[in-house]
Amino acid sequence: MDRIATQLDPDPSEIEAFVARVAGYGREFYRDLPWRRTRDPYAVLVSEVMLQQTQVARVVPKYEAWIEAFPTPDALAAAPLAAVLELWQGLGYNRRAVALKRLAEQVANQLGGKLPADERALRSLPGVGPATAAGVLAFAHDEPVSYLETNVRAVFLHELFADRDGVADAEIMPLLQAAVAEACRQGVGAREWYLALLDYGAHLKRSLPNPSRRSAHHARQSPFEGSRRQKRAWLLRAVIAAPGQIAEQYACDLAAAERAAGRDEPTLEEVAALLEDLVSEGFLAQRGGCWFVA
Repeated sequence: MDRIATQLDPDPSEIEAFVARVAGYGREFYRDLPWRRTRDPYAVLVSEVMLQQTQVARVVPKYEAWIEAFPTPDALAAAPLAAVLELWQGLGYNRRAVALKRLAEQVANQLGGKLPADERALRSLPGVGPATAAGVLAFAHDEPVSYLETNVRAVFLHELFADRDGVADAEIMPLLQAAVAEACRQGVGAREWYLALLDYGAHLKRSLPNPSRRSAHHARQSPFEGSRRQKRAWLLRAVIAAPGQIAEQYACDLAAAERAAGRDEPTLEEVAALLEDLVSEGFLAQRGGCWFVA
């Protein structure tokens, strides 16, 4: 199969065989996940955002709690940011929750509470990039779009670029487009095809050295423990749990937590800078010298 990865026009017979094989693996390794039981574009969007850089096992309970608390864009738009961030805790990358909240406000106020069904309009919404927009179109609308995310990429790297390192997404994209078109021709459909890719890709990552390491876009994530990201997350959780305190109190509590973990205590100046960062990104606000969720 490596031969088709070097061609500008993939061989139709080899793409046909690739699609049939991966569809079979998809049936074998299928995962019954809660967001797969709906075609609601908003619910699909929530799952796509939550799954960014986050393990499926951590997402499942958070997704179910989120949909129960905020079942529609209108419900999310009306919710206080503090409640949104509190429910998000445990998923990391809190800016995703803020973006979802801002998106819901835009959808509720400008679009009648309904997500658009075309890529350009979806990508104009806060926090929606190419993969998220494609995920909504594929899984909610069964559209044969180009959906490229980490598990999908892993399948193409494993199957079609087995002897290559440094493979760029630009090389994968023509094969991806040819494959989804072939899947639809075979009657598999875009939604089922991409679910097959996701589940086969997840299986590959569990059973083999991660194929994604051979992507030109692969980057190892920096350690979270002791990082600036961890301190920001700690401070945000602290303000959610106990709003209305002064910076010195949060600094004292964070210093105690860092000391207990065997790390250096942050200075008050460092904590103040982190709190200001959280203000600039829309998480926190300061009133009367005290800190609150924005």
